[in-house]
Formats: sequence, structure tokens, C-alpha cells
Amino acid sequence: MKTTHIWLNGKLGSVAEAKIDFLTPALHYGVAVFEGIRCYKTTRGPAVFRLTEHLERLLESARILGWRELPYDVLTLSRASTETIRANGFDECYLRPVIYQAEGGWNLSIDGGKPHVGIAVWEWGAYLGQDALERGVRANVSSFTRHHPNVMMTKAKIAGNYPNSVLAKTESLRLGFDEAIMLDPQGYVAECTGENIFVVKGGRISTPDAGAILEGITRDTLFTLAADEGFEVVERPISRDQLYSANEVFVCGTAAEVIGLREIDFRVIGTGTTGPVTRKLQAAYHALVRGDHPRAQAWLTPVR
Repeated sequence: MKTTHIWLNGKLGSVAEAKIDFLTPALHYGVAVFEGIRCYKTTRGPAVFRLTEHLERLLESARILGWRELPYDVLTLSRASTETIRANGFDECYLRPVIYQAEGGWNLSIDGGKPHVGIAVWEWGAYLGQDALERGVRANVSSFTRHHPNVMMTKAKIAGNYPNSVLAKTESLRLGFDEAIMLDPQGYVAECTGENIFVVKGGRISTPDAGAILEGITRDTLFTLAADEGFEVVERPISRDQLYSANEVFVCGTAAEVIGLREIDFRVIGTGTTGPVTRKLQAAYHALVRGDHPRAQAWLTPVR
């Protein structure tokens, strides 16, 4: 099914009507913030996973970028999100709300323009490929460094941040890998191009601390699920060689969900397939987003 309707500045309209002028400052300067959210088919109908938390982060990103006033609150955007899904008739889909600079702002000041808001939805399957869940994927450490937190605002999903990820991901795909691992300016592991990363060693789960990364909502979810399964997740600096010697390495994000890395820089990780800790968290996460988990009711917003 194709996307038929988009919500733009308070109105739901057809895709053909939802046009943006070429002379929109956000297109030229990357002055926009966005979210990636998933809606899943559950036994009780379509439901959006952690919609409120995603929209709260969207508005937080907008404030970090510098907008002083925003036209819509979380409740309005939540209703608009479910309305847009219903209008398109999707049982499962990906949501993309965007706040972007429009109507001025050519002087490189956030105060010189006006924010517009749009929400689109589309059907999107396995981000890292159909085999990724079972087999895991291959990754390399990128030649591109993740943003320094005083160069770009790393806690916000700002559109202008993402050429950094595009450069790294494109390089990795051209080299024959599936994903890139990016180091921070100090040389420690930061995150992937669109996912947070975890390391399992001796039954202990570690992940890079929050200093230079985008603190993912899926990452936060796994902290809770890991505790439910009896694992403690420790935030600490992780060096490149600690990736190579790990029993398991896995990544998570809204698009990717929970995926193991079977190889990094031509080095086999663990047994070279998705490991037992990763599988346990995968199963818990998939049960959660499809409504078959005790925590599902608190984190799923029904569409209908």
C-alpha cells in the first residue's frame, strides 16, 4: 500500500497537497528535527510503540535547536499521528513527524523563521534486511568520527546532524558491510549510524555512556527488558578492541529493532551468529511491541 495522506500544519490532506516550497530554509540549512516511530499490528489492532516518549523527545529536540515557541503540544501531535495512520489504512507502518524551519530564517538565525510541522507514515519492513534477525549483520568501524557534543547537539534528532551518518553508512555499504560503528572524538565506541550499540561479555551487558550519543528510546526500553530478564546494563567507555573480544554485540533502534552483529572488521563475534542474550532480548522486545508482554499496555497507544 502507498501513503495517501499526510498531516501538515494542523490539517490532514492528500500526498499531492502536502508540498513544501523549494525556498524552504530547512531544505537548504538542515534546520529541522524529526522522530522515527513504529506502529505495530497487535491482537487488539494497530498500536504505536512509545508514541508519547517519541513526541516528547521531538519537542525537546526543537527546544535544543533553539525554537522558543512551538505551534503544537504532545497531545495534539499524538492525536494527529493516530489520525494519519487511520487515514492511510495501515496496520503496521513507520511514522515520521518533522518540525522544520519555514517562512524566513535565511539569516542563519532560528528566530528569523517560523516552524512548520508535518507527519508522514509509510510501510517499512526490516531495516537491516530480512535475514538480519536470525543471522545478524556485518559491521565495520567507520573512518568517520561521531559528532563532538559541543560541535553538534548530539541529544537532539536534528536533520543537519545526519550527513555524518550518511557518510559513514554509504562508506560501509560500498565496502560490503551492512552497518557502520562510529567512534567518539576520544576514540571510544559511540553508536552506529542509526542505532545504539551493546556489548555482552561473560554474561554482562555494557553500552557506551550517554555523553556523546543520542539516547535512544529503544535503548531505554532494553534497559528495562534486560532487568526483567535478570541482566544489569552498565554504561561505560567501550574501546574498539573490546568489540572484537566480546561474546555478543547487538544494536537497537526504532527502525532496526534488536539485531546482532555477527562480524566486525572481518572478525567473527562470538559464534558468528545471533547470541543467546541477544535472542532473549529480541524475543522480549518483539512480544512487547506486538502487545504480548506484561509491559505492553503502558507503552502502546492504540490507533483505533
